Amino acid sequence: MDCTRVNWEALDALIIDFVTSENLVVEEDACANSSPSPSSSPCISSSSYHARLIIRRIRNSIESGDIQNAIDTLRSHAPFVLDDHRILFRLQKQKFIELLRKGRHEDRVAAIHCLRTCVAPSALDAYPLSEAYEEFKHLLLALIYDKDDQTSPVSNEWAEKRRYEMAGLMSSVLRASLQAYDPLFSMTLRYLISIHKGFCFHQGISSAVSDLTHRLLLEERDPPATPLESMYEAPPFDEVDIQALAHAVELTRQGAVDSMKFAKGDLFQAFQNELCRMQLDVSVLDELVKEYCIYRGIVDSEIQMITGPVKRNQFEVAHRLSRDCSTEIDLNTSQHSDVEDYSMLDGALVNDAEMSSKEGGEVGSERTNVSEDCSNSWSNKCENTRALVRIRSHMNCESNKRKRWRGRIDETDRLPDPSFSKSETGINPLENKYEIALALKELVSRGMVAEAVNEISTMDPDFFTQNPVLHFHLKQVEFLKLVSAGDHNGALKVACSHLGPLAANDQSLLKTLKETLVVLLQPDGNTTGKDLPLNDLANTLQVSVGNRLGIEEPQLMKIIRATLHSHTEWFKLQMCKDRFSNLLKIDSLKEVNTDLIGAIKSRSNKENNANLSSQLTTTSSSTMTSEDGGSSSLMMTTQTSSREALWEESAILKVMEFLALSRSDAIQLLSQYNGNAEAVIQQLFG
Repeated sequence: MDCTRVNWEALDALIIDFVTSENLVVEEDACANSSPSPSSSPCISSSSYHARLIIRRIRNSIESGDIQNAIDTLRSHAPFVLDDHRILFRLQKQKFIELLRKGRHEDRVAAIHCLRTCVAPSALDAYPLSEAYEEFKHLLLALIYDKDDQTSPVSNEWAEKRRYEMAGLMSSVLRASLQAYDPLFSMTLRYLISIHKGFCFHQGISSAVSDLTHRLLLEERDPPATPLESMYEAPPFDEVDIQALAHAVELTRQGAVDSMKFAKGDLFQAFQNELCRMQLDVSVLDELVKEYCIYRGIVDSEIQMITGPVKRNQFEVAHRLSRDCSTEIDLNTSQHSDVEDYSMLDGALVNDAEMSSKEGGEVGSERTNVSEDCSNSWSNKCENTRALVRIRSHMNCESNKRKRWRGRIDETDRLPDPSFSKSETGINPLENKYEIALALKELVSRGMVAEAVNEISTMDPDFFTQNPVLHFHLKQVEFLKLVSAGDHNGALKVACSHLGPLAANDQSLLKTLKETLVVLLQPDGNTTGKDLPLNDLANTLQVSVGNRLGIEEPQLMKIIRATLHSHTEWFKLQMCKDRFSNLLKIDSLKEVNTDLIGAIKSRSNKENNANLSSQLTTTSSSTMTSEDGGSSSLMMTTQTSSREALWEESAILKVMEFLALSRSDAIQLLSQYNGNAEAVIQQLFG
């Protein structure tokens, strides 16, 4: 089972950067004031975004056969690209073919004129004379062989796939030249899915998200940008870099060398160039991101049907809650089977329902009662909902301000007014459910646990009966907050009334209970309830409440969880650290802190160390630093030697290079020959 915990706040940051960079959202304030012109869009001024628009326009022109428009756009925005005569020659060749393809007499005349004035001169500049002459003569055959003749010697020249190859090549060249890389999230997702596919294939296992990942990351890649002839004599690159690039993006060794040449030896630029060659289905990606943004409260959208390639419940949500009590939601009628208990694994909460990788199951049923006015029993619930909204309104407006989903609009079209009309028939109950789950999550993330527990218990008295472990950890936070405030009696009351009985029913919680009670023994002032790691607990609560309300977890969360797990396991097999994980923020996605007691101990230790260090002399400080560095160095050496299985790095690289093997396979072979790379190679080729 995949037990990977994810830092969803880190993913939120990547997603926000993505939707902003791609101009998929507008700010709430901009919705009312924006005009329908592209230049007035709040995000469209980004130079990187403009560069990507230029690339997209050129790509669309080539794919549609309008080569002259592509050349004109290049001359206007990136004329230096046409200084590469090989590229210009290929464009002129394609222009000649497209003119012939039209079939009219005037187009044939234009094609011959193009052949004389454009193709022939560019051929002489692109290649040595003999090669240019042969290429030119071969192209002349298109004048006598029909485009539908599949047996002709120029059938490849006529093939429409040549358009897409040329368009992909131009995209690769322009992307690297203009530094117009896709947003970081897009590259991270490509990489994680690629690793996930490779890991599943290598291990012979199936993936619960394979249907989504296959539709999202396509098999096709853009052609690589060819290094200039002047780079052919580039100095040799470090074999470590070559192998790291080759195995990270599935290149041959020569392909990795060429990529490094084009990037002028910059490993990370070469890596980004190769990642962006991988093609994503943008429509699928946008639907996944939109669904995630709504679930996480990043964007605000009216209730509408979600259609397209992603199978989801047919609803979205708006930000505003009803100002009246016309909507009633009864959580008690939800199917209890849809809500699974949370268990502890290495100090982290793990949702058993998530681990089951259940897809496409029935969501919990709910009962929605709409009445003209509120009954006495429900009016309190309406007031509680208003209270949650009021609490959110007092939070930092910048961090909680939502955006409107704009969508991906063709830059050649006039942008429609991004403002939306509001429903005058009151709030949709589905909308209310989203808001309740989001507001409760935010309450917990801000440490207002007692308020969240009270709200949930009021709305659904059976909720915590179905989620006892979640209840324990919420009460644990409440206990720590009371201790921090100096209210030991109140803390003991929480322990006696809730923590003790819950731990008695679940023996796995006893250790945590004991560690929690020890906090009472710390001196006054040494225990703080501030800055506790509550995000994971808050996210867990949102998922659990969402399940109770029939809100399914977004597909993107399933993909990220599965691919991060595969990434971890893959590099365990490779017995090395991923050189690109920091660049792509993968390390941040894996950094999840759920240890409440550890956070308190760490803070207390920091305070004690600070007090101690202030009393030390400069000399003793230097001594401690030296000793510390020595022990750290020893620890790193021990870890490195154990991870590399004691084989020389040069031996590992040699086997990887000569046999084109992954790192893990090379290490396994070396293990059979006592680390002797020459013996491995001789045995296989002897």
